Amino acid sequence: RETRELYLRIDLEMWFDLFGQSLYGNDGLLPARWQLRYSGKGLWEQLLSSPTLLWLAPRLGLDTQTAMELLCLLGAALSLAATVLESLRDSLVFLFLWIIYLSMYQVGQVFLYFQWDSLLLETGFLCVLIAPVTSLRGWRAGREHDPVTFWLVRWLLFRLMFASGVVKLTSRCPTWWGLTALTYHFETQCIPTPLAWFAHQLPVWWHKLSVVATFAIEIAAPFLFLSPLRRLRLGAFYMQVLLQVLIILSGNYNFFNLLTLTMCLSLLDDEHIYFWLRKKYTPNPNQGFVVEIAVWALIGFGTVTWFDLQINWDKGTVSSRTVFTFHQFNQFLKTVTFPSVWLGVLSLTWELVSAMFRCACVEGFFKRVLGTVQWTVFGAAAVSMFAISLVPFTFIEYDSNASVWPGVRQGYDAVSRYQLVNSYGLFRRMTGVGGRPEVVIEGSMDKVTWTEIEFMYKPGNLSAPPSVITPHQPRLDWQMWFAALGTHKHSPWFTSLMYRLLQGKTDVIELIQSDVSQYPFHQQPPMYLRAHRYKYWFTKTLADGSYPQRWWRRVYIEEFYPTVHLGDTFLESMLSQHGLKNQHILEHAIRLSSVRNPRRPTVLSDSACSWG
Repeated sequence: RETRELYLRIDLEMWFDLFGQSLYGNDGLLPARWQLRYSGKGLWEQLLSSPTLLWLAPRLGLDTQTAMELLCLLGAALSLAATVLESLRDSLVFLFLWIIYLSMYQVGQVFLYFQWDSLLLETGFLCVLIAPVTSLRGWRAGREHDPVTFWLVRWLLFRLMFASGVVKLTSRCPTWWGLTALTYHFETQCIPTPLAWFAHQLPVWWHKLSVVATFAIEIAAPFLFLSPLRRLRLGAFYMQVLLQVLIILSGNYNFFNLLTLTMCLSLLDDEHIYFWLRKKYTPNPNQGFVVEIAVWALIGFGTVTWFDLQINWDKGTVSSRTVFTFHQFNQFLKTVTFPSVWLGVLSLTWELVSAMFRCACVEGFFKRVLGTVQWTVFGAAAVSMFAISLVPFTFIEYDSNASVWPGVRQGYDAVSRYQLVNSYGLFRRMTGVGGRPEVVIEGSMDKVTWTEIEFMYKPGNLSAPPSVITPHQPRLDWQMWFAALGTHKHSPWFTSLMYRLLQGKTDVIELIQSDVSQYPFHQQPPMYLRAHRYKYWFTKTLADGSYPQRWWRRVYIEEFYPTVHLGDTFLESMLSQHGLKNQHILEHAIRLSSVRNPRRPTVLSDSACSWG
């Protein structure tokens, strides 16, 4: 129950993030209607090609923007109601929320293609299987199958954490192999918190030791998720909580870490929950103490050996280095990938058999039959979800992925568009090793005096402290970080951003400054815009140990986007190159038509712009 409530709170915050016209509205950066091309196909064919409820908008007399606003309102209202009322935490409610978010995901384009969006969709679908079906009378009474469906959350958590640890090494990133990743991470992550500045000041040996701990938590500890011994699972739980809390304190990763913490609750049992609540509970006899000690000793010994941990008592430091090679790690990965699958098979089988015996022990013939039917249905669903998840899970190792049974691969291909299962792997490579690149947009009225346009959350002003915005995700600020890693041609939406700012579109301006009065050109749009690339670094503590007045220092690198104005040749060519020109020309023609004949209202329909 607590897990479903936490998920609903995260879901509610997600709807507030999506709501608005700035990104996907008719005057937004990437209007959603461009993704819905009405080619004369039937509704069923449209839903199969791109599963989204927005296909129904024209049939209801709504344009895409209005339909999206309606769906977001429904999602937010339903999430809030289910958070408050336990009776609404029903399987059908979660199904409806999942369908709505999937509908948004299909048209979200680059602003919604983050791993945590896929994770939220996969977790949301698991909630459909876990939550009770209160609408069917008597169906809620027998829940002997609960541990089976709840096990899927544990398996998802295993796939997420294990893959996140593995990809750091398979990417061959020198900072991860050299254990120096955290000496760059705190200042180069998308949107750091104020505590990230202080973490960045820690000594290098501490950063390297923290990387070693990260590998132990993400690669070794996940195998304990599937252990039948509760104390091993509890130890793994607190290790994951420690990692996620530290990430939350040092970086703004929206709802991702909160969602991961929610999934970690699947590692607990009733006995530990009652311990938290200070309630009486009859504990089961603890067994396997010797095995537990042996497992923790093995993890500790392996960590010390593979990373050559040595304590320097004189200096009060711990030295560390990676003593294994990429080839050795690759062999290790080949060795453990398929055994981890069989470990999952054994763990799921244990849950299935245990649930079957519980069904057989239910008193009353009809209750026993109902429990058996539920066990059959949800057991088959759990086995199916586990099977198709093997395809994205084995992406971490090529030979293992090639060995997946073809029937399982066909099943995965059949449902992949619904994001039921996904592959994961966070922080694969450390970017910004030579300084974090940042794009700074400047505006001018006369092409002589230029004013920087400051964003609410991303680094810009050297004196402005980093923000704390979790669980909110400012999608534009995040994409500005990705844009700075390449050229503007790699981020077509940036041209649309420049164009909308030149037009003075209030919806887009509110993405930069929610208080429009803080936007330097709120009274009149700038005549000219340009963008430069800088490199930013955190400042350091002064020689006397005091703190500097500024949080950041920066160095100019190069021009990112040339000076443009409305009607500029370069701007028009970029709009045309990225498939945006026809759309903007059509809007311009409509505005001219409205000026020439103001009494005649003009409506820009979705179908008229679908080819833009």
